[in-house]
Amino acid sequence: MHPAPSVIIFTTFSGLGFGLLAWLGFGIPDVGGTTLFAFFFIAYALAVGGLLSSTLHLANKKNALYAFSQWRTSWLSREGVAAVVTLLLFGLIALARIFLGAEMTFSGAVGSILALITIFTTSMIYTQLKTISRWNQPLTPVLFMLHAIGGGALLAGEAKIAGVLLAALAVVMWLHWQQGDARAANRGTLGDATGLGHLGEVRMFESGHTGGNYVLDEMVYRVGRKHAQKLRMIALGLGAVLPAAILLLTPAGHVTAFIALALHVVGTLVGRWLFFAEAEHVVGLYYGK
Repeated sequence: MHPAPSVIIFTTFSGLGFGLLAWLGFGIPDVGGTTLFAFFFIAYALAVGGLLSSTLHLANKKNALYAFSQWRTSWLSREGVAAVVTLLLFGLIALARIFLGAEMTFSGAVGSILALITIFTTSMIYTQLKTISRWNQPLTPVLFMLHAIGGGALLAGEAKIAGVLLAALAVVMWLHWQQGDARAANRGTLGDATGLGHLGEVRMFESGHTGGNYVLDEMVYRVGRKHAQKLRMIALGLGAVLPAAILLLTPAGHVTAFIALALHVVGTLVGRWLFFAEAEHVVGLYYGK
């Protein structure tokens, strides 16, 4: 699929924001006053900024309102509802903890669970698409969750926990690529797409149109195999392996945490670009792709 910058920003930074909110709901880090305000500000800036960026690819921005009306059948709609409920609840929690000094233990735990549910709904937008075999696998939600809670732990100052989670993320990233390659290799042929496979080998004689179209522009994006392998190593190294090594093998400190966070964000952006660029939509079979 065409890797739209708005969706890459959305899935990267909203996940970090909700991941940090999940830790804050459980009282991590144990701070108060202006320091706690700063943590909530960062979480909201990332979560809300990421969500707003997801509307940039819409021709009519007002259509974003319809995302809230189909929650019975749409994971996109469920994500919107879960995100709003989570943000509203954490707004009350933040006000009570910062200005009143209240513990908010129970409501904070509920907020953390809602934040995790929001991250899960985001992942299911892609996981449930049977038309994209690379995404339609159980490891996709795990990948999103580890990115969010691992990055959130790093933002919350939990260096060692973040290191363990990012090490786990490295393993899941590799397994997700392996499973994705296997599933993509068995997604079918042009004969399957046209229903003419029983007649023999089917090949494209001529395109069904003389110019480009929306389907080809948005759903049939090709990335070179060698190029993809290099980007995988960059995403794996910067997004998970190097940050985990820094956090687990060096003394905890603001400098090392900042370096690990910067590497993680850059690696995640590369990985998310590849996540969309490698997603071969089944409609590409009809065009012989």
